[in-house]
Amino acid sequence: MPKLNLNSAHNGTAFSDIDTCDNVRSTLEPKFHQPSRKLCRSGSLTDKNIERRWQVLASMTDKDLLLDPFTQQHCHQYSHNIEHFIGTVNLPVGIAGPLRINGLFANDDYLVPLATTEAALVASYHRGSQLITASGGASAMLINEGVSRTPVFAFRSLSEAALFVSWVVTQYETFRTIAQSTTSHGKLKDINVNMEANHVYLVFEYLTGDASGQNMVTIATHKVFSYILEHSPVAPANAYLDGNLSGDKKANVYTLRSVRGKKVSAEVTIPASLINKYLHTTPENMVKFTQINTVGGLLSGSIGINAHYANALTALYIACGQDAACVAESAIGITRMEVTSNGDLYACVTLPNIMVGTVGGGTGLPTQKACLDILGLHGNGNAKALAEVAAGLCLSGELSIIGAFSADHFCRAHHKLARK
Repeated sequence: MPKLNLNSAHNGTAFSDIDTCDNVRSTLEPKFHQPSRKLCRSGSLTDKNIERRWQVLASMTDKDLLLDPFTQQHCHQYSHNIEHFIGTVNLPVGIAGPLRINGLFANDDYLVPLATTEAALVASYHRGSQLITASGGASAMLINEGVSRTPVFAFRSLSEAALFVSWVVTQYETFRTIAQSTTSHGKLKDINVNMEANHVYLVFEYLTGDASGQNMVTIATHKVFSYILEHSPVAPANAYLDGNLSGDKKANVYTLRSVRGKKVSAEVTIPASLINKYLHTTPENMVKFTQINTVGGLLSGSIGINAHYANALTALYIACGQDAACVAESAIGITRMEVTSNGDLYACVTLPNIMVGTVGGGTGLPTQKACLDILGLHGNGNAKALAEVAAGLCLSGELSIIGAFSADHFCRAHHKLARK
């Protein structure tokens, strides 16, 4: 196989190490021989299928590493969560806290489980949580909630699209009835129309109870979608269940002003003496750091301004059985810091896209349920509280990392905790 060096340049070309054109052509062209390894066709989780897969994988790694006794004992509980199952990946889980949240729904001192392989992460959130708790806790408020699905209909002309919209706006109550016939927990709370010439996007926004709700809104919207295709006075040239306006698993500007999942703000006022004690810096230094880094974020085209919401949310989501891919939209938000009139630090975060649930999905799996049990937030009635805890956790991480940069301790902490 030819050796490629994509970082070198020779006469304006990045492929100076390719042996010959024929070699690279033969390397990159399609191959139609049978795969050297084949898995069983069925993706279902049965003992027989697991054994068949391991007959293929046995020469590659130690089966006991992925299919340990605990996993074998509980594996059939995963049957609705994964296909082509071969085992589990063990992730270290740390605990941060206590994190005091004074919220509309979360009101307690929380010990927060975080699943990660990144050294220094749990230590940072632990420090930030202790600082918030020493300051009386973070106030947290769930401001709004809603999960959307956005079917799109393409017509041959603007006039056809207008005729379709004039019919759609008379059907809202019918759409609500149809959507809610598919779920006992969800509620279609709003329908909006967005036209782009002869394309029409319908924005269906739902309340999803204590579930994260993405499957719920997909099933409900699909039933309405089918009704529209059957009854519309004008047939679309093309129609799809989602037109990519929902922001599902993507960073996007729209939901920064709106909501996807749960929108939460959290704030705390911290005495300067505690900033010095826990973070070894001053409120003034931290505010100056955030001001300068806000400009850097604008220059980079960042959607929102924050230091590292993704660290907290990914570790929390994985530990607690959430859809980790939703961090793509959940990690959007705004962090602000100000020096108060008496020299203390005011810090706040707003996250408009926290996608969490306490029922359904992966929340009932053994270790994920155990992590939610540590928080005291498994089961019905707890999703709003989990969202407020998530926002408070992000606030704790913003304080800790901004304090570390302001005191020039960031590198030292990672050198101490992450180097072998």
